[in-house]
Amino acid sequence: MLAKRIIPCLDVDKGRVVKGVHFKDIRDAGDPVELASYYSNEGADELVFLDITASQEHRDTMVDVVKGIARAIDIPFTVGGGIRGLEDARRILLAGADKVSINTAAVLKPDIISMLKDIFGKQCIVVAIDAKYAEGFYEVYIYGGKKPTGLDAVDWAKRVEHLGAGEILLTSIDKDGTQDGYDIELIDKVCKAVNIPVIASGGAGKPEHMLELFKRTDADAALAASIFHYGYYTIREVKEYLVKNGVSVRI
Repeated sequence: MLAKRIIPCLDVDKGRVVKGVHFKDIRDAGDPVELASYYSNEGADELVFLDITASQEHRDTMVDVVKGIARAIDIPFTVGGGIRGLEDARRILLAGADKVSINTAAVLKPDIISMLKDIFGKQCIVVAIDAKYAEGFYEVYIYGGKKPTGLDAVDWAKRVEHLGAGEILLTSIDKDGTQDGYDIELIDKVCKAVNIPVIASGGAGKPEHMLELFKRTDADAALAASIFHYGYYTIREVKEYLVKNGVSVRI
């Protein structure tokens, strides 16, 4: 049985790590390079860096920050936000990222998924899906959760797998920042629909939420921000709790 991964998320805006609720009410959480180094030393399995306003501001991802993080850590990390095409992805990977995450660009130009896969390899390509419950389905949003697309998140997950995504980063906008648990229904539906790894995001507030995630869905990884940024729990505390409750993680 593959070990489940615990992944801190650095949502970065104007060079600082921030955290909001439902993608709004943003507040400061620290320096990205310092936090990345801390989480790497704490036992994080991977790290996700998201430049959360790059797409909506139509600008490039902060390459200097990516380079700083790459120098500070020795675990894999994924970078997303503002990656619109081949050259953006190449620049981020050359800056030290192990994977690139695309969301808005994938919805607007789905062929970009196949193109990036063919050039950089499937293992490098993460498609992020931000979803919010609508009337009877989970709707995909783009531009940092600002714009609804009409796409069904489960159908879109199947399509991105077919197009060549190596992994899905699935975020519940409804649960984002609430710290009251993951959207189990959404995650379970997507996990059952695809055969590639799913990173679950949105709602982690305590170790019990991650245990519920791994017991009730086939998610491969739990992504979290507030629980770690504000010192409620350490990565080691979460992992020790999961091990005691029968979940395989790397310690």
